[in-house]
Amino acid sequence: MADIEASAGKAGKRPGRRRRRKPAAAKAAANRAPARPAGTGAGSARAAPTHPPPPASPPEPVVAPRGGGTNQALPFPNRALPFHRQAYAAIDLGTNNCRLLIARPSGDHFVVIDAFSRVVRLGEGLAQSGRLSDAAMDRALAALHVCADKLRRRNVHLARSVATEACRRASNGAEFIERVRRETGIRLDIITAQEEARLAVLGCHILLEHGEGPAMIFDIGGGSTEMVLVDTTDPVPRILDWQSVPWGVVSLTESIGPIADTPEARAQAYTEMRRMVREGFAAFAARVATEHAAQKDLSSVRLLGTSGTVTTLASLHLGLPQYDRSAVDGVIVPTESMREISQRLAHYSVAQRIGVPCIGRERADLVVAGCAILETIFDIWPAERLGIADRGIREGILRSLMATASDAEKSRLAARRRGSEPKDIK
Repeated sequence: MADIEASAGKAGKRPGRRRRRKPAAAKAAANRAPARPAGTGAGSARAAPTHPPPPASPPEPVVAPRGGGTNQALPFPNRALPFHRQAYAAIDLGTNNCRLLIARPSGDHFVVIDAFSRVVRLGEGLAQSGRLSDAAMDRALAALHVCADKLRRRNVHLARSVATEACRRASNGAEFIERVRRETGIRLDIITAQEEARLAVLGCHILLEHGEGPAMIFDIGGGSTEMVLVDTTDPVPRILDWQSVPWGVVSLTESIGPIADTPEARAQAYTEMRRMVREGFAAFAARVATEHAAQKDLSSVRLLGTSGTVTTLASLHLGLPQYDRSAVDGVIVPTESMREISQRLAHYSVAQRIGVPCIGRERADLVVAGCAILETIFDIWPAERLGIADRGIREGILRSLMATASDAEKSRLAARRRGSEPKDIK
């Protein structure tokens, strides 16, 4: 199976130069990625999966001039700066959220210099109509205008902007992408479910625990959920098998429809959600059952999740009064606790869920679908612990962009050195 990203593990270092000490504010904004806990399992000779992820798509231009323009990145002043001082950006327009991350390389990782996230519910009503609604598109465009302004103010050198399940499924998805380009200058790339899974793994795999044997990474989105089985023998994991189903917190909630405000109706709806997700992952569950059975004991099974669902539930497990990324990203929680929280929330009324810290009105109607997906994942890949990642596609994009830029920088430096060497006198 092809590597996730051949050179993604390195963002590039400039040898022979001393780094200036970062101010406290910059340190606080740094991407908190611990050293990669490479596994030592002997799983490198596994059979190739049926559906290999495609190679990475080329980076998109940063922002085209308003009203159109060429396919080239804007000639920002910092394009002549050395690699480690360039700013890179990633935009992830999902079914529920619009997210932006801007960062600069820092050794093997990166330092975040700006970020933006807004709930836009782009996929609202998609399950019924098959189209993106005017109101949903307007909300997404308003968020993307903010992103475009930040890209310009930060003089971003290179960015990649992607759209996922909502735009994949909508009959007017391509029209919306063109409208975004025309009105904001941002060129969105509608990526496949395969690429979505690849980027999510690339962005969060560094948080996997040490261990032998394959590990499972999953991403619960707004319109789809991906489960990816990876071999961590090498620094950058190899994807052994994967599956995407069109059930995310928005699509699953809308497919169930309105739920009567009674305990019986809530229980029935939750059971139906579990059934739909279980059937969607049935073939994948059968394929990975042998891999799970080969684990020595349940305590050695590794599971890592990235999504608003897992970060929200981890916050409840930790008893946080409000969401705190620094407390959640990278934490390991017992799956039994996450199950108990899931089942409790599933039986709460909407009003009760609104009153729960870290959920509130914004997530109250969607969190139950996330709980149903999460519990089904626990059934497919039973584990005692769950790793929590508040990172994913955006971080995967940034690592990919920086790895490519670092390689290009090294090639330029090598060519310059060769050109400066004295020629033999004949």
